Amino acid sequence: MAIDAVPGPITEIVMNAPPVNALTAAGWHELARAVRQAGEDPETRVVVLRAEGRGFNAGVDVKELDADESLMVEVNRGCFAAFAAVYECAVPVIAAVHGHCLGGGVGLAGNADIVLASEEAYFGLPEVERGALGAATHLARLVPQHLMRAMVYTCRTVSARELHAFGSVLEVTSRDSLRAAAFDLAGRIAAKDPEVIRRAKESLNGIDPVDVRRSYRFEQGFTFELSLLGKRRGLA
Repeated sequence: MAIDAVPGPITEIVMNAPPVNALTAAGWHELARAVRQAGEDPETRVVVLRAEGRGFNAGVDVKELDADESLMVEVNRGCFAAFAAVYECAVPVIAAVHGHCLGGGVGLAGNADIVLASEEAYFGLPEVERGALGAATHLARLVPQHLMRAMVYTCRTVSARELHAFGSVLEVTSRDSLRAAAFDLAGRIAAKDPEVIRRAKESLNGIDPVDVRRSYRFEQGFTFELSLLGKRRGLA
C-alpha cells in the first residue's frame, strides 16, 4: 500500500511507495483521500504526514507516465487534489521530511502548516529537467522569491538547515528522532481546544496572500502545454 493512515487524535499518514516514494496517479488520489478523511474526522486534532524509505517524496512516478502519456490528466488532478487536501485540511498538518523532498514533495511540504526535517533532508524542483513546470507556488512558501526563481531555473536544491535559517523548517533533527519530534509537536497542538485550533486553521488560510489552488492550477497549464509540444522527459 502506498499510503497508510493510522487514525486518532494525532492521525499519522505515511507514504510508502518504494524505491523513492514517487507516487502514481492513483497514489496521489489515495493520499488526498486520506488527508481529507483525517480532517473530516471530529476526533482528529493534528495530522502528521511522513514517509518510510529513502526519502519523503520524489514527486510523480515518471515511469508510469512514460508507459502511458494519457495518464497526464489524472496525474495532474491527483497532485492538485493532494496539495489542496493538505492545505485545506481542517486541522494542522505537520510534514516530517527526511531525505529527498522533490517535485510533488515540495507541494506537500509547502502546503503543510509546519515542517520538521531531518539533518540530511533536501528540497528541490527538478521539473525543468523533465520538461515540465509546477509547484513553484509551494516552493515560494519555503524560500524567498529570488532563490525560488534560481531553484526553478537551475534545479538546484536547498538543505533542511537552509530552510531552518529562513524559518520555513521549524526544527532540524536526526533521522532517528524525526518522528518523535513530530509527535511531540503534534501533542502540544492536540492539547489545545480542538474547536479553537480548527478555527485558527481556517482563519490563517483566510488571510493567506496567495490563492494556492488557483496559482498552482495556472502552473499546471504550462505542464500540459510542454507535454503537447513534446518537451516532457522522464528521468533516469
